[in-house]
Parts: sequence; structure tokens; C-alpha cells
Amino acid sequence: MPKLVECVPNFSEGRDRAVIDAIAHAISGVAGVELLDVDPGAATNRTVVTFVGEPEAVVEAAYRAIGKAREVIDMRHHKGEHPRFGATDVCPLVPVSNITMDETVVYARKLAERVGKELGVPVYCYENAAFKPERKNLANCRS
Repeated sequence: MPKLVECVPNFSEGRDRAVIDAIAHAISGVAGVELLDVDPGAATNRTVVTFVGEPEAVVEAAYRAIGKAREVIDMRHHKGEHPRFGATDVCPLVPVSNITMDETVVYARKLAERVGKELGVPVYCYENAAFKPERKNLANCRS
């Protein structure tokens, strides 16, 4: 059986359907990934996307979605009720089947490194992927 990982990124746009669709399309265009849900919220002005697949495909889809969000979301004009880091607020990877959390952390860190190097986007790894104990809690990273 294949290893399966779920990714649940939160993007800082919940009102502009064209922007939301562009990000969703970046994900669904990756072979081996199944887009499960796109849940926009107008008050929070953020969209939670859920997709699943084998780890390498999920990492590629997440990378493309983060790149697309960087391209189409202008944070200088963003207003919403929820705190956020940037165009992509969080991008957790969750083990689903035949993969451990420790293995999933390796993929999360590879994604973080690629996003930082290739897209120039600062990344904070939190929870299990944190490099420092004080970064485990997302609220600590936000503050």
C-alpha cells in the first residue's frame, strides 16, 4: 500500500473566488494528488484547502500552491479576523497511512527548505517539524 499524507494549507484569501480557484488549480494540476476540499471564509478572509496523496506529490502540490499564493495574494491589502503570517499562513502535513509522523516531518522540512530557497519566502516550522522547542507552539511563532 502507498504512503499517504494529507496537507491542509491555509491561504490568506477567502473572498476572491478567482484567487482561490487559481490556488486550487495549482494543487489539482499535480498528478497523484486528490483535492478533497476548498473551504473559503469571508470573515476570516482565508481559505482552508485539504488534499491528499503520496508524499512527494503532496510536497510538489503544496510548493506550487504556496508559489501561486505568493503571486496572487497581496498582503498589503489583506484584512481579516484571523492572525496570519503571509499569503500562505500555515501548511501542515499530516500522516494518513503507511507513514509515521517522523517520516512526515522530513517531507515538511524539505518543503520548507525549498519554499525558502526557491521562492524566497520565510518559513517557520512548528509542531513536530519545529527545529527549536519554542517553535513547537504556533502561537509562540506568531508572537
